[in-house]
Amino acid sequence: MNTSNNNTSEGNINLNFENDTLYLKDSLLIGDLDFWIPSILAEIKKNPNAIIKINLDNLTRIDSAGVAALFYLQGKLSKLNKNLQISGGSQSIRKKLDLFSYQKSPATKKKEKISIFEFIGDRFLNLYYQYITSYFTLAADIIFWSVTDIFKPKAHRKGEFYNQAVHIGVNAVFIICTLSFIIGLVIALQSAAQLRNFGANIFIVDLIVISMMREMGPLITAILVAGRSGSAIAAEIATMKVTSELDAIKTMALNPIRFVIVPKIHGSVVTVPFLTILADAMGILGGMLIAYLYLDIGPNVFINRMGETIYNKDILIGILKSLIFAVLIVLTGSYFGLSVKEGAEGVGKVTTLAVVVAISIVIVADSIIGLIFY
Repeated sequence: MNTSNNNTSEGNINLNFENDTLYLKDSLLIGDLDFWIPSILAEIKKNPNAIIKINLDNLTRIDSAGVAALFYLQGKLSKLNKNLQISGGSQSIRKKLDLFSYQKSPATKKKEKISIFEFIGDRFLNLYYQYITSYFTLAADIIFWSVTDIFKPKAHRKGEFYNQAVHIGVNAVFIICTLSFIIGLVIALQSAAQLRNFGANIFIVDLIVISMMREMGPLITAILVAGRSGSAIAAEIATMKVTSELDAIKTMALNPIRFVIVPKIHGSVVTVPFLTILADAMGILGGMLIAYLYLDIGPNVFINRMGETIYNKDILIGILKSLIFAVLIVLTGSYFGLSVKEGAEGVGKVTTLAVVVAISIVIVADSIIGLIFY
């Protein structure tokens, strides 16, 4: 190994290269770096194959900028596949090196590949503990207070029940009646051509009446209410939580569930069955129009056949479905509204989730009820 002596000095720092080792003397402070760093880099260019070492035995003072310069030089050489070793130094110097040094983040371990069954099981457990249990806990709380507050009308705001009934029910009459009429009309129109081929024109009455009373009426109403009122419920409650209105209600010794959510449950339970009955009637009316225009079945014949086709069971099951759907929509909107964690962006996210999940739950509940009663 070649031995060279090169002594340079400027300011308060002395540099001495000997046996590929750089000896620092006196001080290494922020004012010395403009001279020190270019001198070191120039020396490395002269002897690029040397393994540079820095000895701090004779260094008396160093500040954070000096420590940063040492580690900067160390990083610079590591990119050139050179290992810079820093040795020596008094106890105070070593403490400053440890204090201002950066710690490399530990290498992240590669995730082990898991089987598809383990992945599904993990996701299911996460879904169960994070969503399902909290959803049913909130549902039990809301249903309990909804039942008990029937006999305690003073437990929530005066007139709030009527406001919710108008918002959820009355304001939705036009859209539900219009879409139900169109859907009944389309179902009859699609079925008319097939029934005419078999000479079974009269059975258009059975098809329209049973499908609307058992399935389409309650389902159409629930989906429209979920999209219209369920989103509004989620957005309102989420906004109240983000703006700390729910916390303010708690500070006034009021229960937010009883004060905010229970009136919505009462309003929806009362109005959604009536909306379902209107949807049934408008869907049947649309089917009656197609039966008259395409199958020559007059209104009198249609109504007489409808009396023979429909049963009380169909009407009651449709109303029961509407009650269950109404409760599920409010529960879902309230759950996602209370689960908001962010600001305005979070309100939008939970509103979207509330609508999607509410419609999904309604369809699943409709399938379960159909399996039970039919």
